[in-house]
Amino acid sequence: MKKVKTVVIGGGIVGAGIFRDLALHGVETILIEKKDFSSQTSERSSKMLHGGIRYLENMDFALVFEALHEKNLWLKLTPHLAREVPFYLPVFKDAKRPLWMIHIGMYLYDFLSSFKNSPFQMKNASEVEAALPDLKKVGLNGAGVYYDGVMDDAKITLEVIYDALKENCACAMNYTEVLTVKKLNGKNILKCINTITKEIFEIIADQVIYALGPFTDRFLQTISMYHWEPILLPSKGSHLWISAIDLPLQSPIVMTPKNEKGKNDDRVIFVIPHGDQVLVGTTEVAFEGDYFDVRPSASEIQYLLDALNDYFPNLKLGEDKILSSFAGIRPLVRDGSANGSDRGKTSREHKIYQPMSDTYVIAGGKYTTFRIMGQDITRDICHKYGLPYNEQKSALPLRQVSTILPFEWTLPTRDDLIRICETEKPKTFEDLIRRRLSISSKKVWSQRVPGKDFNQFFLEHLLLLNKYITVTEEDIINCI
Repeated sequence: MKKVKTVVIGGGIVGAGIFRDLALHGVETILIEKKDFSSQTSERSSKMLHGGIRYLENMDFALVFEALHEKNLWLKLTPHLAREVPFYLPVFKDAKRPLWMIHIGMYLYDFLSSFKNSPFQMKNASEVEAALPDLKKVGLNGAGVYYDGVMDDAKITLEVIYDALKENCACAMNYTEVLTVKKLNGKNILKCINTITKEIFEIIADQVIYALGPFTDRFLQTISMYHWEPILLPSKGSHLWISAIDLPLQSPIVMTPKNEKGKNDDRVIFVIPHGDQVLVGTTEVAFEGDYFDVRPSASEIQYLLDALNDYFPNLKLGEDKILSSFAGIRPLVRDGSANGSDRGKTSREHKIYQPMSDTYVIAGGKYTTFRIMGQDITRDICHKYGLPYNEQKSALPLRQVSTILPFEWTLPTRDDLIRICETEKPKTFEDLIRRRLSISSKKVWSQRVPGKDFNQFFLEHLLLLNKYITVTEEDIINCI
């Protein structure tokens, strides 16, 4: 049985941010995650640190202001994981938003950043054709170019957790499922199970924080004492990874696809180069299935390919060009407005609930604003323990850098594998491959490491890996 002041349940970016903030303030805290840290929604984003330029149409000026300033902070704090790049927003003759409107929106975007963004530009058609030679030319009027950040979402989450663990008061437990939560003598009693060893144990906590993302409603409704009513409007977003060889692109572009009637469908798809791969996404559809480890549907994949082929008609991109794909569930919070069921127009503001005085629930928000989303919670908990709260502590640099970095990916050496296993705490072979080595499929491996078979490489290191994690030949063959 473990006793602790605070438990944070949910090891995505929001839970990680709250965990770090509490640890930096000296509050004894345990972080609990059912699977690997950052293995669900927080590694299934569009891989952007951004203000959300499309939220300007919803008049979410405060959110955009906050997100832009956080984006620019994290670009400085994690330059090895995030970079500012120009995003092209092409405008065609039949566009819903003409160039003059794009010009105004981009000026407002830079203004809300306190002009800390690299300044936007307006390009004519010939300039756009020179920068994006494979983009369709029919009806092209020009483009607006604004600046946002691209990033490795899983690794930022992991490095936030690593930084918290530098504090003696912090403990993080992945592959730990909370089975029940009860009250006894004014304390929260959490019955947990280690999903790998099957050990069952209890944690006694003064305070409990739920940062469960899309799993919020489904979990809290299993705890009868909370009398929880659903608050989320779950939205499934799917993405594709395409080889940069098949989709040669120097800068990200923003696509505004059309529906079957030829009209703009008010959705946005980003096409973002990441070294040897290009990320394409996202979709935005209702979803009611199992939220863990969701996959793109055939219709979502086709939707993204159709949009790509509309914008890049000469590249003829089919399913055979897909290196890998992924999907996640966004935890949008119902806003009660007339657009309350419109996932594209639902606000990305976060909300905090307190079903009990010692229990906090945080939901909604954007990845980019994770640092400040939970500050009201951490401030309140610090004050309960008579500790001064300093919101700038969490703006300090992170103290542990990942071994394998996204923008300078290299084949891991034996020493790299040892360092990862000892300092980055993978528990399974999948943790090592997907989140520590950033390999999403064997197609990606073959592109990055031509002539060296994936299975052979890791079978050669099988004995080494088994000193740290349990790995079988079958795990290696079937992992990705």
